[in-house]
Amino acid sequence: MLEWLKPAAFLGSIVYALIGVIIFWVSFLIIDKVTPYDLWGEIVEKQNVALGIVVGAMSLGICIIVAAAVHG
Repeated sequence: MLEWLKPAAFLGSIVYALIGVIIFWVSFLIIDKVTPYDLWGEIVEKQNVALGIVVGAMSLGICIIVAAAVHG
């Protein structure tokens, strides 16, 4: 009934979550290096809302791909 409370299942979930976050972080860093401008500076310092929306959508897309890959 409470299968997810077993230590092996709980630890597996934590490990897969960490793997997903690390893959997302690395892919975001790669995208940040590929773009010709500083994403963080444009979004935070210059308040570029349009770029923020695009980067948010891109981040969601990366997260969906990573979740699908981890889930199988």
